[in-house]
Amino acid sequence: MTNPTAAAEEIPASSPSPADALWVERTGTRTYTGFSARGASVSIGPASEGAVFTPGELLKIALAACAGMSSDAPFARRLGDDYQVTIRVDGAKDMAEDRYTAITEHFEIDLSGLEDDARERLLKVADRAIETTCTVGRTVRNGATVEHTFGPVVGAVGE
Repeated sequence: MTNPTAAAEEIPASSPSPADALWVERTGTRTYTGFSARGASVSIGPASEGAVFTPGELLKIALAACAGMSSDAPFARRLGDDYQVTIRVDGAKDMAEDRYTAITEHFEIDLSGLEDDARERLLKVADRAIETTCTVGRTVRNGATVEHTFGPVVGAVGE
């Protein structure tokens, strides 16, 4: 019989979401730069613009990074803090529906040093950690309400 408390301890708690402001600014036709108040930025636009991320690519990267962050503690505990992983993510766009109907994350990670039963337990714990603490994945799977508001520039002349 397994100890449910020990299994629960294997999954690290989700981290709080920063309250820092996020925004995008238009830089040209269908091109934007995304910003965080912490100083990060990312170029966004159609693939035809070259060295930019499309919004769909950012969604897929966010899913992969969230899965990686969520599974980091169980993998590091078993493989060491310096373990290496690449998470490849893809999903074809359904052009008729203008959405991704399925997204696949593939972890490229060396688990050859583990016995079969230890490897299976680790993969179950990692999968459970992703399912329970990956905010991006949980949001995509369960849906979120998205609301749009429009108004004048805050602090614009005449306000």
